[in-house]
Amino acid sequence: MAKDQHVVPRPDGRAVRRSGSGRASSVHPTQRDAIERAREIAQRERSEVVIHRPNGRIRDKDSYGNDPCPPKDRRH
Repeated sequence: MAKDQHVVPRPDGRAVRRSGSGRASSVHPTQRDAIERAREIAQRERSEVVIHRPNGRIRDKDSYGNDPCPPKDRRH
C-alpha cells in the first residue's frame, strides 16, 4: 500500500515526509517547491499529498491514486 506524502513546515522551509516516517525525504525553501516534489512522488506511487499549515492542521489534500471517494471539486 502506498504511503501518503505530507508537506510539513520546518524552521528552514518545508519538508516532504512519508506517512509514518520521522525523517523528511526532502527539504525545500518554499512551500511551492515542496508541494511540487510531493506531487511527483504521489503520482508515481499513486498516493495522496497532504499539505499542513504552520500550526500542523491540514490545509489541503490531493489524491493521485485509486480514490474510493473522489472529491467533487474540479481543481485538478
